[in-house]
Amino acid sequence: MSEIVNKVAKANIIQVDLSNFMTKTTILEFDVKQTLWQEMIIKEDHFRSFIKSFDWSIYQNHTVALFCSIDAIIPAWAFMLITSELLKVNAKVLNGTKEEIKEQLFFDNLSNINISEFKDARVMVKGCSDIPNPYKAYTELTKLLVPVVKSLMFGEPCSAVPVFKKR
Repeated sequence: MSEIVNKVAKANIIQVDLSNFMTKTTILEFDVKQTLWQEMIIKEDHFRSFIKSFDWSIYQNHTVALFCSIDAIIPAWAFMLITSELLKVNAKVLNGTKEEIKEQLFFDNLSNINISEFKDARVMVKGCSDIPNPYKAYTELTKLLVPVVKSLMFGEPCSAVPVFKKR
C-alpha cells in the first residue's frame, strides 16, 4: 500500500480569502433625518437646538456612518456641524450608509495588503460571495497581484481556474 501524498500542500500555494478583508469594526449610524424640521428641511434654530441637546457620547470611539435616509436639501454646514460634534467624542466619521462604509473599509483594507509576501508566489484566490461588490474586489486584487506573483488562480485547489502565469 502506497503512502497518500497531499499534492496541494506540497504545491506551496498561498490562498487568499477576500472575506478576511472585511472590517471587524462596529459601525454605528447617524441619520441626519432626525435633525430635520418636520422631516423636510434644516431649520437652523431647530437644528442647533438638536445638536446642543443630543447625547453624542453614544458614538464615543466608534466608526459612524453619517447619511440622510430621505431626499432632503441639506446645507453642507449641517454635515460639518454634526461631524464636529462627533469628532469631540473621538468618533471616526465617514459619509454614507452603513453598507457603503463597510464597502469603503473593505477596499481600504484590500489596498493596504502587503504585496511583498506574494512576490513570485503561486496564489489561489478563494471564491466567496459575502464580500461587497465582488467583481470590483476580484478586479482590484488581480491588479495588485499580477505584477508580483508567479501564478494566479481562482477557486479551490481541487478545481482551480488559471488566471495568470508569469512567462
